[in-house]
Amino acid sequence: MTDQAAIARSVALYWGDARRRASLDRWYRRFLGPGSLAFDIGAHVGDRTACFRRLGARVVAAEPQPALARFLCRRFRADPEVVVLARAVGARPGRVVLHVNEANPTVSTASADFLRAADGAPGWEGQAWTRRLAVPATTLAALIDRHGAPDFVKIDVEGCEAAVLAGLRRAVPALSFEFTTIQRAVAHAALARLATLGYRAFNASLGESLRFALPGPADAATMRDWIDALPVEANSGDVYASLTPRALAR
Repeated sequence: MTDQAAIARSVALYWGDARRRASLDRWYRRFLGPGSLAFDIGAHVGDRTACFRRLGARVVAAEPQPALARFLCRRFRADPEVVVLARAVGARPGRVVLHVNEANPTVSTASADFLRAADGAPGWEGQAWTRRLAVPATTLAALIDRHGAPDFVKIDVEGCEAAVLAGLRRAVPALSFEFTTIQRAVAHAALARLATLGYRAFNASLGESLRFALPGPADAATMRDWIDALPVEANSGDVYASLTPRALAR
């Protein structure tokens, strides 16, 4: 599959449903509003970036895949409130090796551990990472120094979530990170890092449900136990952390 065909499929999936766009807006309104700043780390085709803009937030969108970064630059070229960065975000600045899934670019990754975990795992059958690219990398701390402290950070980087959080020096008001049931240890490390930064309130949403799984905010230990109890078939979801616990209530 060509880059253009894979991107077109993702655009149809993530942009094509008006009801989904409305659901995204309702969901993220608890974190963002006019004048806010959001970081979209692992922006893919920019559906979250577009949502954040509809809510009135400025956005820094980081996407290391060159074809996707070019798509984002074209998509948001007329919007001065969106900054697109063609780079990965991790624990330290420099360069990383990106393993590209050309047929399904949303699961491209800079984590070799992620590739090993996905190999033969239920729900990951048929996925193939067929290209390797060396791409530039930065950190959340560097982005904050350059663009200001965000009100919300969305992190979706296929097994590199803990590395991204290792590059955060201080807590921001709220953030989310993706987890998978094939790499629960990554979620454990991410939760531990967030607890070190001072977060005490967490909740989670499975898949693309945009619904909190727990009735109210939980501590890091409870969140870890909940993730560990999930069946492997649950596949993935997002953990949310906030300095304002009421933002994490159903």
